[in-house]
Amino acid sequence: MAIPLKEKINVLNQRLKKMKDEKRYFYLKSIDGASGERVTIDGREMIMFASYNYLGLITHPKIKKAAIEAIEKYGTGAAGVRLLAGTTKIHEKLEAKIAKFKGAEDAITYSSGYVTNLAVITTLCQRGDLVVIDKLDHASIIDGCLLSGAHHKSFLHNNMESLERILTNSGSYVNKLIIVDAVYSMDGDVANLPEISRLAKKYNAKMMVDEAHSIGVLGKTGHGIEEHFGLKGAVDIHMGTLSKTIPSIGGYIAGDKDLINYLKHNSRPFIFSASLPPVAAATAIACLEVIEDEPERIANLQKNIKQFKDGLSSMGFNTMNSTTSIVPILVGEEEDTLKLCKMVNDEGIFICPILFPAIPKGTNRLRAHVLANHTSEDIDRTLGIFERAGKKLGLI
Repeated sequence: MAIPLKEKINVLNQRLKKMKDEKRYFYLKSIDGASGERVTIDGREMIMFASYNYLGLITHPKIKKAAIEAIEKYGTGAAGVRLLAGTTKIHEKLEAKIAKFKGAEDAITYSSGYVTNLAVITTLCQRGDLVVIDKLDHASIIDGCLLSGAHHKSFLHNNMESLERILTNSGSYVNKLIIVDAVYSMDGDVANLPEISRLAKKYNAKMMVDEAHSIGVLGKTGHGIEEHFGLKGAVDIHMGTLSKTIPSIGGYIAGDKDLINYLKHNSRPFIFSASLPPVAAATAIACLEVIEDEPERIANLQKNIKQFKDGLSSMGFNTMNSTTSIVPILVGEEEDTLKLCKMVNDEGIFICPILFPAIPKGTNRLRAHVLANHTSEDIDRTLGIFERAGKKLGLI
């Protein structure tokens, strides 16, 4: 039975009012200045553990210089859609750089990562096609499946037997696409690329991987999941964002030239959306160059992840199966999750709670994001705060 919109709004407003009255509303906080490893919020300096700025590139001098120069040359926008007046030399340069970075023939960019997933799924998949997704895939992948009209099925998270059961019965479909996240945004674990790739080949399916949280994080030089597993060429369709490790805006698809050409002439979000601002394209190019020129950032990130995760685990916190920058701190009940979040925020750690319905009931958590430019002292201080709060709440 449908619920009137006014009633749904009232329920939400009551929940938010309760959280705000109890000073347990941690969302939409206004940051004064750049979102680095330390930020100023409500006049307080806090250690940032809620940012996607994994390699700390937001204030990198080379990247800022590239953005300023692009503004001087191109102005503030491209003033058109890509097919008409909205393509500049810097857009072409960015797509060539992405293709080279991902070891692909060509690339296409969109206005956001969310739009990118909607664009590629709705363009490549229609009624009569099959899309197979991991149960924990990002919401944009799920929404793309729903909008495409294709038949879609989900397999149990990272469960290869569950995936194969679906593929075994997929013989009647001409077009089959498997889509997974490289790094799962709520759990921080990594897709089983070797086995997914094997099954895709066995059942004549294409494979698409969303690398929103893996570029700059996975692989010795930060090139992503193929480098991480040593499986060059395993992925058919590379998807990624330009707004996380790469601190710009937009999303991309990299693949073979025919695929990219097809998307450029058939995907509605490309045809009918305004072009990325040239400054965003220039910023992204400079970021990709810095990732390749400064591999020590990836090494430092891995060191920080180990220090933080090992510290939490030694105290008795459940960090699930995370091996990446995303470190969930599983609590369970919403009330305890909000209490823990308030205690660590009060002591100067900016971190956000992830609550149902964003994740399944009973798996409420704090989601930490480890950054390359956190100092060892930052991490030690944060661990100390979590230990005191966890003991006081009886969580460890």
